[in-house]
Amino acid sequence: MAVEKLFKSEATEEKGERARLASLIGGMAVADLVKTTLGPKGMDKILQSTGRGHEVTVTNDGATILKSLHIDNPAAKILVDISKVQDDEVGDGTTSVVVLAGELLREAEKLLAAKIHPMTIIAGFRMAAECARNALLQKVLDNKDNAEKFMADLMKIARTTLSSKILSQDKEYFAKLAVDAVMRLQGSTNLEAIQIIKKPGGSLKDSFLDEGFILDKKIGVGQPKRIENAKILVANTAMDTDKVKIYGARVRVDSMSRVAEIEAAEKQKMKEKVDKIIAHGINCFINRQLIYNFPEELFANAGILAIEHADFDGIERLALVTGGEIASTFDNPESVKLGHCKLIEEIMIGEDKLIHFSGVEMGQACTIVLRGASHHVLDEAERSLHDALCVLSQTVNDSRVLLGGGWPEMVMAKEVDELARVTPGKKSHAIEAFSRALITIPTIIAENAGLDSAELVAQLRAEHHKEGCTSGIDVISGSIGDMVELGISEAFKVKQAVLLSATEAAEMILRVDEIITCAPRRREDRM
Repeated sequence: MAVEKLFKSEATEEKGERARLASLIGGMAVADLVKTTLGPKGMDKILQSTGRGHEVTVTNDGATILKSLHIDNPAAKILVDISKVQDDEVGDGTTSVVVLAGELLREAEKLLAAKIHPMTIIAGFRMAAECARNALLQKVLDNKDNAEKFMADLMKIARTTLSSKILSQDKEYFAKLAVDAVMRLQGSTNLEAIQIIKKPGGSLKDSFLDEGFILDKKIGVGQPKRIENAKILVANTAMDTDKVKIYGARVRVDSMSRVAEIEAAEKQKMKEKVDKIIAHGINCFINRQLIYNFPEELFANAGILAIEHADFDGIERLALVTGGEIASTFDNPESVKLGHCKLIEEIMIGEDKLIHFSGVEMGQACTIVLRGASHHVLDEAERSLHDALCVLSQTVNDSRVLLGGGWPEMVMAKEVDELARVTPGKKSHAIEAFSRALITIPTIIAENAGLDSAELVAQLRAEHHKEGCTSGIDVISGSIGDMVELGISEAFKVKQAVLLSATEAAEMILRVDEIITCAPRRREDRM
């Protein structure tokens, strides 16, 4: 006896061919969406939110675009996820990974139409990905031992990463800025120590790197504007209890003088707390919460610089940078670790006053101040710079470098093609399809630059059959160029992550043969 109905009335399911088609089409649609942002001539997208204020974001960072989309298609969500992971993991290649996965799905669709089983396709893709990775490993350059060449590599990678972003006009300047900042980290990949402050005004060229730490706050009234050899206590504690709060307190008294007594007691309590803080022998107190006038006055009398409302990122970073710890109780001063820095002073950037800590404990910290015409430009500049910093910090650890400009894809495609020729059986079709998918990346780079992609890619393929070829697509002159001369390099780690993530995502989507959508939960009538 057949089961009439398994699911609830509004649940839907799609089986077999339809389910697979839905997932493939979803994946390809997402890839087509970000396709145009790939490469140095990629275009930007405007994302407008429907929330309050209709926030507008202008970006060509694949991960940012996909993060902002609300997608229904389950397969498309997988692609959004891989681009997010790529962004967190290596910072760059967020668009490439989606485009490559989309192309693999497009090729798989043709193979499925030719009645090849999805598992056979997956097995072929697996072999091809392994082969492509080995092809890259053989061609990789590593200048770790030669500091001068390694710095040049880092500069090239920074320039290549920035050339597809808004900063491409001043990429020389920003590449140097990013490399300086990352070299300060001395091999750690913790980008927390690099703080980026955005101040509208001026042009992007006015941005600068500042050793030390800048806190976006003003110095209070009547407090020292400059402190040398500062001892800093970073705290997260309430300094606003010297008055009886009207809203929060209920006090029963028989005369007004009793209220005054209670207030005096509160004030005394506050004074004791301030004395405890002063007993640490500090000359700078930074609090995450607000500081009322009375304690502020006490600090000013003691010649201590008190800064209130330093936001949470601010104090976390400050503690990290000055080598202190965040304290919230002050009873035993000897157990509290204070932060140190050589000089605290007030500086002006544009219209705003900020507090500058220089000569900080952790020499790795620095602040990048970005200037630009508007908030949108600054946000996009920050994203671009963040990508560059991510890639550089990963490259400092894993110093293997490849050439860019579609060269790695052609190298991989050539090897994968050769593998397809020697592989018997239906798998060879899948392997061949993989190589076609790889070639679409240089094709799209050329198309986005308005060049004749078919012509260029064919030329490039012919070039790559020569031994030791270093040709790639030079979108600026619109022809085939030598990537070594042009100094276009990419980090091996980025390419490897793109290759493996895209293959795995495509594999996952191909395995799908049924999509079940739950019935929406009904709200009961609450009458």
